[in-house]
Amino acid sequence: MALNPTRNTLSEKIRIESVNMLNRGLINGIDVQRQAKQAHWNVHGPSFIALHLLFDEVFEAATEWSDLCAERLVALGGVADGRVQTVAAKTELAQYKNEFKRGLDHASMLAETLASYGEIVRGLIDKADEIGDATTADLFTEVSRGVDEYLWKVEAHLRGE
Repeated sequence: MALNPTRNTLSEKIRIESVNMLNRGLINGIDVQRQAKQAHWNVHGPSFIALHLLFDEVFEAATEWSDLCAERLVALGGVADGRVQTVAAKTELAQYKNEFKRGLDHASMLAETLASYGEIVRGLIDKADEIGDATTADLFTEVSRGVDEYLWKVEAHLRGE
């Protein structure tokens, strides 16, 4: 992978590894966005408005997480690739099911998606720390905090089911 020129003082080896990790964060973050919006559009039932609004919040948060990853990787000399074809080919998240009848089914599926993305991001924190890119590790820590917060909010709807 050839990087674009930058005056960033991290070694090229570290920057290449970080760009690859950040692209993983970007691709999976975009998938979280799309899954949250799919839930938002299709939710029904007694908890409609609460879930409809919450799923839109998750979408907005995932957009921010993806943007953080994209901007950092471009700053390191990489090229952000959030094209639909790339996301479809490289996402590590389970495909969102589209046959749900109850709002809580959407909540359950989105909770699984958030939990999976959180696991990926925690692994990226460790890897960024391991290679010596504290700034990227910090970015992933910020994303992880947000993912955990929204996982808690979505799971709160599933308690007592």
